[in-house]
Amino acid sequence: MNRIGQLLILLSLLLVLSPAALAARIEISSPGQQSIPLALTSFLPAKGSKTMPELALEIRQVLEADLDLSGLFDLIDPKAFLADARRSGLLSSQVDFAEWRLLGAEALVKGSYRVEGDRVQVDVRLFDTLGRRMLTGRRYAGKIKDVRRIAHTFADQVLKELTEESGPFNAKIAFISNRSGRKELYLSDVDGKDVVRLTDHRSIVLNPDFSPIGKELIYTSYKNGEPHLYRKEIYTGKEARISRQKGLNIGGRYRFDGREIALSLSRDGNSELYLIGASGSIHRRLTNSSAIDVDPSWSPDGDQIVFVSNRQGNPHLFIIDTAGGKKIRRLSFRGTYNASPSWSPKGDRILFSRLEGNRFDLFSIRPDGSDEQRLTFGAGSKEHPRWSPDGRFVTYTSDQDGKKAIFVMRADGTGNRRITDAGVDSIHPVWSGPWK
Repeated sequence: MNRIGQLLILLSLLLVLSPAALAARIEISSPGQQSIPLALTSFLPAKGSKTMPELALEIRQVLEADLDLSGLFDLIDPKAFLADARRSGLLSSQVDFAEWRLLGAEALVKGSYRVEGDRVQVDVRLFDTLGRRMLTGRRYAGKIKDVRRIAHTFADQVLKELTEESGPFNAKIAFISNRSGRKELYLSDVDGKDVVRLTDHRSIVLNPDFSPIGKELIYTSYKNGEPHLYRKEIYTGKEARISRQKGLNIGGRYRFDGREIALSLSRDGNSELYLIGASGSIHRRLTNSSAIDVDPSWSPDGDQIVFVSNRQGNPHLFIIDTAGGKKIRRLSFRGTYNASPSWSPKGDRILFSRLEGNRFDLFSIRPDGSDEQRLTFGAGSKEHPRWSPDGRFVTYTSDQDGKKAIFVMRADGTGNRRITDAGVDSIHPVWSGPWK
């Protein structure tokens, strides 16, 4: 029996026998251990449709990049494909599974498109070749300009079918770039395409964070000469200044319900952690020391915050309890400079950067301080890590190619790729939730 069939049977049995069945899902954070040979064919025009090879190529390229990044698949070279790759049938009875088994494919993705004016309909299927059956299929309709989003959406569906958890590809990444000559806020697809500039402050914009309950971002801007916190509605373009305390208003991070924001304020002289409401009203002060406390990141349940402080000498990671008292415990003990922590949406690990020699690299650690792992190596600094919404991927900043750029990789440090253009500096990425 092939690996897809074994996986699905195992999942079915566990669902019957135990509510803990989800523990048996494929773990994409360990790529290569259960990689599935996958054939991804070119999308063909439906009968009577206008032929658009460039559209078909774009769909296939997006799907290929997403599925490759997942680490779940071993993609078969299209040069080896046989006659069935040129046939448009999408029913199980129309697929020559014997051909695909001959090539070693255990999974197969086939699709077609129909173009009418500026509209497109895309039909796509995922097949189990040894089981000779369709695992999942979807029909999408939209404008021709939407084909990249359609491909990202199906890539998410493939991961959901095989792991019971949707992928993070139909999402957005916000980041800061100086491509206009100033540090402004930008938005792009997860693969770096369809870049849109969101601010025109002609100043310095820093540290964006997505709202968990709407298509909004908060960020720090020097628009009015001081580092104040702003909120922006992405679709309407409406912007409001929500924190204008004296001194710094930096590092704003939303709580999971969007009702509170943790940030650093220096209204009393040095940088301390505060909680404010979405409208900017101060709810309470979290830290009170002579140290510099910055870079807060919430635990998924909102009961704890990891942050950076020099309260015991060099910058290290600390965790504060926000649900009850103000108990603070130290998390990191190695290195002389630890920065920019990010708590996994699954709650199991915390990303951060550490100065190693003359450059920063990325690490992860459990919230109890155990099992510290180094994720990046090689040339250049890697900084400002942030998780994908499913906790299986990471986006970060690196200057390994000279200029600072945005990269994505799997959570174990493999599969890294640059998604922003060379020749400009891009920093402070953050990965949105599903973009519907």
